[in-house]
Amino acid sequence: MTAEIQSISNQVSPEEWRMRVDLAALYRIVAMYGWDDLIFTHLTARVPGGDHHFLINPYGCLFEEITASSLVKIDLDGNKVMDSPYDINPAGFTIHSAIHEAREDATCVMHLHTRAGIGVSAQKEGLLPISQQASIVMKNLAYHTYEGIALNPAEKERLVADLGNKNVMILRNHGTLTVARSVAGAFLAMYTLETACQAQIAAQAGGGELIMVPQEIIDGAGAASETTTKNKGGSLAWPALLRKLDRIDPSYKT
Repeated sequence: MTAEIQSISNQVSPEEWRMRVDLAALYRIVAMYGWDDLIFTHLTARVPGGDHHFLINPYGCLFEEITASSLVKIDLDGNKVMDSPYDINPAGFTIHSAIHEAREDATCVMHLHTRAGIGVSAQKEGLLPISQQASIVMKNLAYHTYEGIALNPAEKERLVADLGNKNVMILRNHGTLTVARSVAGAFLAMYTLETACQAQIAAQAGGGELIMVPQEIIDGAGAASETTTKNKGGSLAWPALLRKLDRIDPSYKT
């Protein structure tokens, strides 16, 4: 990292510290899966409380370097509300602040530039219903047309309108995005979407005729997935991932 960061665990509320640890873990997990894009793309989480502050990555750090204390706390105008030696990525602020401001349920927002996600985002028909993972997200999937690097504040309104009340989005020619009430929920939604995109690219590379999942199965898959995510995702999958991180490198918690 470009600056030595001391632990700030005694400077924030226990609720904020827990959110910081979870978000730092999410950055490390994204790096572990190879979903990162150097220092680019962004994962954010709202700070518990009524101040509408949220946490974002320190611009210039690799995801594998991020810790709970190095996350930057900003307001909806992009101003740092706690001292930090780091700046933030303006494009990350544009996308994430729009969603955090518009959606009270947007505790965590993930945005990635994976190869598979970009590949599917560039296809005219978008995500195809050819896998179990795709069938899970299809009913909750939105699309947003590419407008260039997200530096234009005017894009916020269109991004929010396109997302609506959905929690999964493909940003055309750009990447993917998920929204959830928890860090664990955002990760599980992204894991499902990313797996669906990888499966699609792999199936298309085979060159054979693709079999589509029937619409009646897709219609029932969304509700079943939401129930599973709520009941199993947070209580089983996320703690298991944290245990894996602790075995690899527990420094994310500092």
